[in-house]
Amino acid sequence: MKEGELYMAAIKKIGFIGTGIMGAAMAGHLMDAGFEVSVYNRTKSKAQGLIERGARWCETVGACAAGQDVVITIVGYPKDVEEIYLGAGGIVESASAGAYLVDMTTSSPILAEKIYAAASAKGLHAVDAPVTGGDVGAKNSTLTILVGGAQEDFDALQPVFAVMGKNIVYEGSAGAGQKTKACNQIAIAGTLAGVCEAFAYAKASGLDVEKVYSAIATGAAGSFQMTGVARRGLDGDFNPGFMLKHFGKDLAIGTETATAYGASLPILAMVLHEVRKLEASGDGNLGTQALLKYYGVTD
Repeated sequence: MKEGELYMAAIKKIGFIGTGIMGAAMAGHLMDAGFEVSVYNRTKSKAQGLIERGARWCETVGACAAGQDVVITIVGYPKDVEEIYLGAGGIVESASAGAYLVDMTTSSPILAEKIYAAASAKGLHAVDAPVTGGDVGAKNSTLTILVGGAQEDFDALQPVFAVMGKNIVYEGSAGAGQKTKACNQIAIAGTLAGVCEAFAYAKASGLDVEKVYSAIATGAAGSFQMTGVARRGLDGDFNPGFMLKHFGKDLAIGTETATAYGASLPILAMVLHEVRKLEASGDGNLGTQALLKYYGVTD
């Protein structure tokens, strides 16, 4: 039996906490792959589709973590991560010795290090494994998974990661996955803002925005943020592939930790300011393409 098959045989039961836009699809793929999946979500109705397919419903975070080989979480904010992992009756307290704890939320690298230390003290294997690829990547099992923690834990979790993603990268010790995700979001922030500014310039100067899009989208200025995100906004579609308020959370993590690490990131700070303005006007639940609204490209 090959090493990967040995790991696959050892991992049978998975507790999945957080069945939102991305989590529901990810948990569904794990069920399709033959894992026994238990689920918990603050709003039970968001897990109903998985329950109807055979997932075991748990009434609490602790119940979902108990007795599992692997516990996966993908929730909203760092405060939520800290509560479900380190709070009373949480994952670290409830998980069985030897279990793997996989936080796939985009969260703080400093918190990831804290969870790793608390888990290790109890004989648990914690990794931070935030993802990129949005709702489409979750549905198509093509997520990029950025992993921080012990190399041997990364290796053991390969059969699980392979069900949910295609580009699975070991980034280094605890917190490294979250740091890499911050790099990703920082790059997106500048790129998306640049795209919005280009179309704002086109509109202000009297050009036809659609003609400009056709001219530059497939050239050197092209990017996924232009063709996959801004395009939706130009078409009047602001449904979220990734919610603006969650993007704001990610950018805030980047700015806060950049200060701790001594890095100066003025473009990130500018885009965070713009996102916060949109949130304040009630646009937080829209997709990130709503940044076009800030620049006056769309209404």
